[in-house]
Amino acid sequence: MFPLSIRAALNDQAARRATLAGFAATATIPVSILLGSVLLFLVEPMIAKMILPWFGGTAGVWTICLLFFQVTLCIGYIYAHASARLLTPAAQRLLHVGLLAASFLLLPLIPSPGWKPMGEEAPALRVLMLLAVTIGLPFILLSATGPLMQTWLSWHDDEARGLAANPYRLFALSNFGSFLALLAYPIVVEPLFGTGLQARLWSAAYVVFAFACTGTAWVTSLPVSTNRAPDAARAEGRVPPVERILWFVLSAAPSMLLLAVTGHITQNVAAIPLLWVGPLAIYLLTLILCFESSRWYKPALFCIALAEFLPAMMYVGVGSHANSDPRLLVGFYSAGLFTACMLCHGELARLRPRTSHLTSFYLTVAAGGAAGALLTAAVAPAVLDALYDLPIALGLTGIVAILAVHRARPPRGRVQSLTYLGAILLWVLTVGLGAQWEYMDSSSALARVRNFYGALKVVEIAPADGRSAVRRLMHGTIIHGEQFQDPLRRCIPTTYYSPQSGVGLALASLEAAGAIRIGVIGLGAGTLAAYARPQDSIRFYEINPLVPAIASQYFGYLDACGAPWSLRLGDGRLGLETEPDRQYDLLVIDAFSGDAIPVHLLTVEAFRLYQRHLARGGVIAVHVSNQFLDLAPVVARAADAIETPARLVTNTADAESGRNTAQWVLVSRRPGLFSSGPLADATPIDTPDTIRAWTDDYSNLWRSLK
Repeated sequence: MFPLSIRAALNDQAARRATLAGFAATATIPVSILLGSVLLFLVEPMIAKMILPWFGGTAGVWTICLLFFQVTLCIGYIYAHASARLLTPAAQRLLHVGLLAASFLLLPLIPSPGWKPMGEEAPALRVLMLLAVTIGLPFILLSATGPLMQTWLSWHDDEARGLAANPYRLFALSNFGSFLALLAYPIVVEPLFGTGLQARLWSAAYVVFAFACTGTAWVTSLPVSTNRAPDAARAEGRVPPVERILWFVLSAAPSMLLLAVTGHITQNVAAIPLLWVGPLAIYLLTLILCFESSRWYKPALFCIALAEFLPAMMYVGVGSHANSDPRLLVGFYSAGLFTACMLCHGELARLRPRTSHLTSFYLTVAAGGAAGALLTAAVAPAVLDALYDLPIALGLTGIVAILAVHRARPPRGRVQSLTYLGAILLWVLTVGLGAQWEYMDSSSALARVRNFYGALKVVEIAPADGRSAVRRLMHGTIIHGEQFQDPLRRCIPTTYYSPQSGVGLALASLEAAGAIRIGVIGLGAGTLAAYARPQDSIRFYEINPLVPAIASQYFGYLDACGAPWSLRLGDGRLGLETEPDRQYDLLVIDAFSGDAIPVHLLTVEAFRLYQRHLARGGVIAVHVSNQFLDLAPVVARAADAIETPARLVTNTADAESGRNTAQWVLVSRRPGLFSSGPLADATPIDTPDTIRAWTDDYSNLWRSLK
């Protein structure tokens, strides 16, 4: 037996070690969680931007990326939950540190060019496989950080008890780090660093994170004092099944709405990180507010606000409203998304369990988020032939919110009865507007199809003044070609391709030289085939496999084409990269997705590729008509990089001839092209100092907003 004085000294020393261990855990756990969440939500837009050019620059890339992120987040939570239940604390820490070390083999996180599609692959599946191979393990480990650290904390004691008593504040901290990362990417990271440097800096930060997690594992394994009161949470009984169902649906509904709103915005503006991260940042902000404290969530206030926003968001999506000013459109949908997420996440936070069910709660919430993403990103394109995602998500969000609030606060008295009557009327109104939207959207449709690249629709419009009907191809809310149905006018090129347009004038300038070899990136309705003469040849590049069938079946331009024509499926730039020099006299760049811009077709590297495929004196014609973005200076900068003059041609609209207002930038070294003949009035392009040439490593659409 030790003397009492020695025993007391040893006890004091153990107590000091326990105190230091508690303080260390209190410091290292929040740091690890914050750093992990920052890295998690920096890698999302970073990797999506890297692979976006490989899949046509379409908005569907981000939707599939969000699906991957939600599913992988769920896998990370499964890992955290299973390891906490099946392994001892020491084994769990050892496993996690070992997996962190193994993930170093994937650094730096730069996708292999071998994943570039060649035109025949299923793009959604290929994106998922690419992401799984490139960032799967690091993403799972980053996703598991929050629940894993909170589990380690719940095994700790005393000085760490301030955090352990309310581990959901760490959940709010995690979402705060994610929120900061999402804001930093388009504002700081994207404008200042190329994607290659981004990947290397991120990888270095990930190594720091791994060492921080290793330190946390060691600190939380140190012995602590055992004079703790029994944890009431560990004695807590089972969670009622109804509550688990509410956990699931209250996370699934806002996830569905997040993807639907993001898809609606990006399809009609641009598939860029700036518009990707905004809705996701709002989604995270509501999680921060609701789980940080109950003072931010006011059920009555958000119920009233949601009753206003749901039908209004439905209405704004109809007809011409969908093409409103982008700042107004993005602001309105952002406010509606915030309101809906606050209501769902507020009720979710109110239903959160005590510590014993911590990982189970996170797992259910992640599963709900993954299910919502799966329905919007994978199921909807497979089973729906048009973009009904937004009205369906709005309707389901309304149902879930009504049920959750009703269960939490059963109606009593007249005021409550009126409240729920109003909720029912809100739902009826939302469904009614959705049905009206569907009617207005499809009553005149000859065809509607949908895939990874978006929704296409063919409509026939008979003017009220008795003029001949016009058949029109729509991608989202944007016209991608139309044709007169009068047999005498069927071969007249219309919309953005009229004889007065930049591409029409370019063809008129080249015709005098003899046979013309024409390359066109973007088939659309095949309108440009109307210009081809028997001695000419024309080759189309089209990424969407649904478009050629529509152009052949519903439009007559290809059938009436007097010249031999060919088609290559797949992204136009990737196709040109693998083909021998084509010696085109005219290369047309017109591959828009909705009104979104495929940025990879406007970079300096792309223009060097175009130049390689041009004949001597050939012309590059770039269609830059856009409601929201001024792209002419961007093309002019790329033309400067290849030391070639660029001129802008703008024509006005004329309903009688089917001509739309259009802007084309023509890039050519052909002598006299812009000094005489049809293009003598083409104008030089003003290029502000704020506009840099875009490269595969750098682009900034924010500076191009009108």
